[in-house]
Amino acid sequence: MTNLLGNRRERIYLTGFMGSGKSTIGPILANTIGYEFVDLDRSIENAQGMTIVEIFRNRGQESFRDLERDELLRLSRRGRTVVSLGGGTLTSAESHRIVRQSGILVYLKIDAAELVGRLRHRDDRPLLSGPSGQRLSPEELRARIESLYRERAPVYESADLTVVVDRSRVGITVDRVVRALAPLLR
Repeated sequence: MTNLLGNRRERIYLTGFMGSGKSTIGPILANTIGYEFVDLDRSIENAQGMTIVEIFRNRGQESFRDLERDELLRLSRRGRTVVSLGGGTLTSAESHRIVRQSGILVYLKIDAAELVGRLRHRDDRPLLSGPSGQRLSPEELRARIESLYRERAPVYESADLTVVVDRSRVGITVDRVVRALAPLLR
């Protein structure tokens, strides 16, 4: 299997729904295996000089997905890097292709009910807000998460590896990811 991966081992992409822990697990994972870490959303924010919420509000989701694809293309040339993808990155066919061709894709799988608990107080997730940016009611939030989760599950499940994220400590989850990756990084 290692020969088939070729230089894909140079990049590890973390995918999963928003709130699954990609940005928390990513830097610890990178440090553990001796890679650099990049959070795709933060990289876009730094390059654009505005937050993801502002990009969505001022330019729209389609423009954001274009920025995301361009940044992914740039990152796909870096070596020894763990990249935390946005929850919707893989919904773009082109971004999905870039990731699949250039690295190992790890899906951090989390239960939708757990996500509701993790995301209920967040206001930095444009797709989890109402039309005017207002916070959704608990029922609306649950319905939105469940709908997006069903829509995105097929692309998440195309990953090379799936690691279940539960209420375990972060270190335990990172250990699970490292063990799952070990045979692919040899």
